Amino acid sequence: MPSPLRFSKRMLLSLCAFLTASLAASAQTFTSLITFNGGDGAGPAFETLAQGRDGNLYGTTAEGGAFSDGTAFRITPQGALSVYSFDGTHGSVPYGGLALGTDGVLRGTTRLGGTSNDGVVFSLGPQAPTAVLLSFDGANGNMPDGPLVLGVDGNYYGTTQEGGTQSFGTVYKLAPTGVSAVLYSFSTYVAEGPTGLVYGPDDAFYSTTFGGGTSGQGSIFRITPSGGFTTLYNFDGTHGGGPLAGLLLANDGNFYGTTFGGGNFNMGTVYRFDPTTGTVTVLHSFDGTDGAISEASLIQATDGKLYGTTYIGGAGYGTIFSITTSGAFTALHNFEGTDGLSPWGLMQHTNGKLYGTTNEGGTFKACTSGTVCGTVFSLDMGLGPFITFVQRFGRVGSGVQILGQGLTGTTAVTFNGVPATTFNVASDTFMEAIVPPGATTGPVQVTTPGGTLTSNVNLQIEP
Repeated sequence: MPSPLRFSKRMLLSLCAFLTASLAASAQTFTSLITFNGGDGAGPAFETLAQGRDGNLYGTTAEGGAFSDGTAFRITPQGALSVYSFDGTHGSVPYGGLALGTDGVLRGTTRLGGTSNDGVVFSLGPQAPTAVLLSFDGANGNMPDGPLVLGVDGNYYGTTQEGGTQSFGTVYKLAPTGVSAVLYSFSTYVAEGPTGLVYGPDDAFYSTTFGGGTSGQGSIFRITPSGGFTTLYNFDGTHGGGPLAGLLLANDGNFYGTTFGGGNFNMGTVYRFDPTTGTVTVLHSFDGTDGAISEASLIQATDGKLYGTTYIGGAGYGTIFSITTSGAFTALHNFEGTDGLSPWGLMQHTNGKLYGTTNEGGTFKACTSGTVCGTVFSLDMGLGPFITFVQRFGRVGSGVQILGQGLTGTTAVTFNGVPATTFNVASDTFMEAIVPPGATTGPVQVTTPGGTLTSNVNLQIEP
């Protein structure tokens, strides 16, 4: 038998482990905010929520609404919901979520509707009615479902699943006025790609395709705002295959992403892409118990970790996970159906919490009997408030738009340590500051009555 002393030490170690687990669990809180009921929308698809100037969250559902053509919705961080119902006139079946512009207007895409029923790009202003900026007609693409991204030139850039000169999808540019141009038409079958674009540090865009490439399992590509196209990497299954998710540019200068399949168990991977060497490194291979088939882009939260979701796996209905840039993986939440089913992408609100949507599931009885519903949820990891930008780049002498919390009464703004002499607080959740001479790429800090808020990403200073 162990001595009383050794037994006490074991008991103490067990107690410490229990307390550590309890503290970790208490710092992580999952909350189901709403379940869509059909009338207010149903089935969010391929989307990540966007934060507006007013501090609320905005997104889309592919189904439901008053006319069964989908909805655009606003939800407060606490869960109060309001919706706009598409009626076909301004598009139908919105995919990909919304993007906030520097004019305060939200823009998104629909897979159907428009003059040729090939989908549209629409705008949804704070007070303005919905307007169609672009109707796809096949020649310029059709079936857009990747989220729009705002370039340094003030234009929007996006992708379509089909159409173009070879009918295999396009990359397009769209001015806020509605003038558009096709930058590139894919010439080989890319299936459910290309996915959404991400702006890189070299003023080019990066993304992935689900199919195509030398092994038919997808690729990573780079495209300039003028249309210069380069394939950077071809997936072959070893490092994953069929990436449905776009890329994340992390603070270390590398890109991170997930794949639909491939890896050790053919259930998808989390990978790192080094744009300098062109190499891909697998950080994690899903095995089903920790999730499978990730279809959403990763985010990097203010703790430096990457967060993402899997569409299935875990308890069977999808998961939320975190992973460090060195590959330390943690399963955070297993969806059970009533709290959602098949989650999409995550975003971090400037209050510190993570928010997301699920394609199906929820608390209504109809949701468990085959009807597509879907949910909005939050995950509180105990991270504090911060600031972020509408665009993560700026120029000396130009204005930078800042989103945050508690901005009223701001007394100082610094750009990588250089104080701004001109700034204007428009509301408690939105302000602008002029980039001062001498500012360099780095974090921005805002001094408020409640404390100093630091940006979650570096502001890239353009020449």
